[in-house]
Amino acid sequence: MSDVYIPGVKSRFNTENLVEGLMRVERIPRERVGKDIENLQIQKTYWQELGRRMSALRESARSFVSFQNPFNDRIVASGDESILVGTATREAVEQTRSFTVKQTAQADRFLSQPLEEGFKVEAGNYVFTVGKDEVSFNFRGGTLREFADALNRRSRDKIQASVITIQKGSKSLLIESKVTGAENRLSFSRNAENLPLSTGKVERPQDSRRNIAITSENVTTDGQSAEVLEDTVTIYAGGQAAIPLTPAVQTAPGLVFTFEAATKVFPEQDSPLPRPSADISIPEPDAPEEGDLAVETEAPETGASLAAELPSPSLPLRVDDLEVITLQFTDGSSARVPALQDSETFHPYRFPLPELTGGKIIASIDFINQNTHRDVSIRNIMVFDPGAEEGARTENAASAAQGSLRTENPVPIVQGGFLAGNAISTAQDAVISMEGIEISRDTNTIDDLVPGVTLTVKAPSERPVKLEVLPDREGVKEAIISLVGNYNRLMAEVNVLTRIDDRIVQELSYLSPEEQEEMRKKLGVFAGESSLVQFKAALQQTVTGSYLTFLERDLTMLPQIGISTDARKAGATTGYDPSRLRGYLEIDEKVLDAALESRMPAIQQLFGYDTDGDLIIDSGVAYMLDQLAKPYVETGGVITLKTGVIDSRIAQDNRRIETMDRQLAAKEASLKNQYAQMEGAYNRMEQMSTSLDQFSQRANNNNR
Repeated sequence: MSDVYIPGVKSRFNTENLVEGLMRVERIPRERVGKDIENLQIQKTYWQELGRRMSALRESARSFVSFQNPFNDRIVASGDESILVGTATREAVEQTRSFTVKQTAQADRFLSQPLEEGFKVEAGNYVFTVGKDEVSFNFRGGTLREFADALNRRSRDKIQASVITIQKGSKSLLIESKVTGAENRLSFSRNAENLPLSTGKVERPQDSRRNIAITSENVTTDGQSAEVLEDTVTIYAGGQAAIPLTPAVQTAPGLVFTFEAATKVFPEQDSPLPRPSADISIPEPDAPEEGDLAVETEAPETGASLAAELPSPSLPLRVDDLEVITLQFTDGSSARVPALQDSETFHPYRFPLPELTGGKIIASIDFINQNTHRDVSIRNIMVFDPGAEEGARTENAASAAQGSLRTENPVPIVQGGFLAGNAISTAQDAVISMEGIEISRDTNTIDDLVPGVTLTVKAPSERPVKLEVLPDREGVKEAIISLVGNYNRLMAEVNVLTRIDDRIVQELSYLSPEEQEEMRKKLGVFAGESSLVQFKAALQQTVTGSYLTFLERDLTMLPQIGISTDARKAGATTGYDPSRLRGYLEIDEKVLDAALESRMPAIQQLFGYDTDGDLIIDSGVAYMLDQLAKPYVETGGVITLKTGVIDSRIAQDNRRIETMDRQLAAKEASLKNQYAQMEGAYNRMEQMSTSLDQFSQRANNNNR
């Protein structure tokens, strides 16, 4: 059925199709330019992808020659990671240490007895103290859950409260400190005192515990022979001081007397005490009066003769007496504390109190420094019951009876007046022994014991645990594998872009089918690009070249550590394999592992070496790969130049397309106008023909 012609709506001669057919021919040059732009954009994408591959290789190479190179990384190997682990910085020295974990640092954790579901916490002001930090808030009263939520909102990451269902139909309140260490005891004040007592979490301590404060108010001294500063009393050579105890300290079984002391010893010629003078005059005795008892004696020595017998001023009298502390009792007697040991740093001492006092009551603690060349400082004086304070820690009675030096820190008095009664765990320090040296810290993370090493204590142990600080061989191996991987991906990219051979894509077995298909689109795109051919040749020469190493002059090439273009063992396979001739690197992991185990310093020099001693790497595989890729990927380099040329061509073709679009639009408008005029003329002729037919018909009718 032919198209129906509607005047004014549809063209009689299908003008639109005629114009479109003519314009399709006219658009062919424009479409050709558009196709060129698409090809240029694809080429730009390929250059950019190639640049990213080069940058990845360069970054891998630069990691071997930078200050953060993997050869300087250190790891810590633990003999038992369930007991003690560690991490090391690059500054750590390779070494082996033996540790014994005696106890881990813990925090106070208190659990209440099971409480009824409807238990209500009364309203009031609740104050909790962790060490020196205080958490205080007003609670309007409510359930255990509401109280726990209120405490958690205000605890500032110091305390955490939880409501736990231990028995069906009841709830228990768990309050725990988040800060470990013996000095960070969790205590309760104000209304919090009633809450723990009513829920069975804490109990009031014994009255026999005393923390002897050292302040300028309670230390008696003349101000010249002793000084109080920052809770420490320093008794100068020849000086005295005393601390009166009000109330007096009662002696009870199990109590210990603890303190920390340090000494400062002066050289022989620098004694702070005045020296005897040679100008000593002794007055003559008065003659006896009548009636007095006369005693015949030798003539008294004159001042000159006495001075002659005294030591020379260059050799002053020296007094060494380390029994500095004396306990004065209420009955007027006294007892001296066993001698201290010289130490410039504070050392803790612990003595059983009954053996010092004999059951007597202590009225004051006197400090009498008779030394001529030594200042003595005392701090942290304390009387307490270790069993009540520490719970799990036992006393070494034999060592304490001898007044031996103890390295554990004394347990501080709990601020707030309440100790754990139903405690899941009690605040305590971590105590470890490093090759016989016992140390304690208030946390299980210790970073100030071994330089560059952070230790993490996990559990106590009876046997020593060995920790070794070693080079991070696995990290070096991963860096080498990453370098080889980036090299192979770049080499594959260059091979695909410069050659038309589908076998190149088939050999890349690690690619997915979709990635292989994308690679096939790139085959031979830059087949005539001489810069890439030269780059490929330089890349192969770099990884197969020989490099000088100072430590082991026979280690000069990558194949010697298991990295080569053909890592097959001799006799493993025969025949021609073209894939092994395309420049890809392979790794023999067994050879590489053995080399890293025994030749690490030489391998470091193989990848990057300072040959002239100016502290700048100027040789090695990694250095040469970095230098090879640098002119391609740096700002203004080859990749930038190539993409810049493509951008210029795309801009030029876009301008051509704009011109062609204007010309095509004008051409289309002209054709439409011409066809419109033709159709208009045809319509007028048709109308004239119709008019003539009608005129002729009317004339014929008239003649009849």
